[in-house]
Amino acid sequence: MGRARRARKIAATAAYGGGGLAAASAALGAVGYGVIKGEALLARRIVGTPFDSSPDDNGTYGAGPGEAIEILVLGDSSAAGMGAHHAHETVGAIVANGVSALMGRRVHLSNHAVVGAESSDLQRQLAEALETIDVPDVVLIMVGANDVTHRIDRATAVRHLELTVRRCRALGSEVVVGTCPDLGTVEPLAQPLRLLARRWSRDLAAAQTIAVVEAGGRTVSLGDLLGKEFAASPKTMFSEDRFHPSAAGYARAAAALLPSVCAALGVWGQDTADRAPEARRGEGVGPVAVAAGQAVKDAGTEVSPTEVGGQDRGPRGRWAVLLRRRHDAVPAARNPAALPDDGTASATDHGRPESWSAATHGADRSSGEGSAQVGEAVGEVGDTR
Repeated sequence: MGRARRARKIAATAAYGGGGLAAASAALGAVGYGVIKGEALLARRIVGTPFDSSPDDNGTYGAGPGEAIEILVLGDSSAAGMGAHHAHETVGAIVANGVSALMGRRVHLSNHAVVGAESSDLQRQLAEALETIDVPDVVLIMVGANDVTHRIDRATAVRHLELTVRRCRALGSEVVVGTCPDLGTVEPLAQPLRLLARRWSRDLAAAQTIAVVEAGGRTVSLGDLLGKEFAASPKTMFSEDRFHPSAAGYARAAAALLPSVCAALGVWGQDTADRAPEARRGEGVGPVAVAAGQAVKDAGTEVSPTEVGGQDRGPRGRWAVLLRRRHDAVPAARNPAALPDDGTASATDHGRPESWSAATHGADRSSGEGSAQVGEAVGEVGDTR
């Protein structure tokens, strides 16, 4: 079963109220599980002592006339900034400073993320935030890692995220979600635990994208965004506990999220305004499940809802646009190709026909479902994210 199909199945189960723990994979076997469990315990001894707290980054950033832009941050320790030493080093603070600089206005940041939070905590965080602020202009959410390490059923986790996004959109707030990071990049994890953690977290990230786009928000794939940098400079990109990002790691994540936050706010910029996708950059429009499967393999990729021919849905579900807003080298042009399996010609927003070459790569073809046993093993490593 490809990743796009797995993600559709998880998101569909979430939409119709399904749930329950995933069945343990018979293919893993008792011996295989014993090896993974041992690797997890070893990794746990390698990982340093978690931090006592995260910096308090609540406050007003920048200067300028007019009413301050309201940004609300929800999620887990990555959203809270655990591993950073100073308030200005968190993802929320970096994004707030960036928005202020581009708009020439003050930005008020309210961070209600909680260390160790799961997706089921998001609605409570939102409710607490709305006690002190009216309607956020943008809600920035980073969540998912604890749903993996705590062995939460993925459909249940996705359902909680979708409900939170829908409530935010009902308020009139824009929503940007940084999807579940690739836990296969965590340095102390050995194979095969690392490979299984990667599979589990990427499947969750893809399902998150489907649910968020269906609810009217946009996602940015964090995936293995920090993987290469972590491998090359672990002491720089990891914090002291070797599990959470350092200030440099958070800056890298914030750089990927900032353009999408600016796009949600309608801020003008070189690559922040909503625009037609470019095939040469691997961008395009297609079914959201296909976009979700591609996004997890290309960290920093944004997926957001769109329309084709005035319709927001096609034969294979919600239309979505995939954009690469990072200032990376533009890949060589690829031959145009139609979107797979739906029998329709591809098109983009703004009425410009385009091909989505990225879709032809398909989803990850690895088979089978993630194991609850794998989640248990990964949970031994990081329980404070």
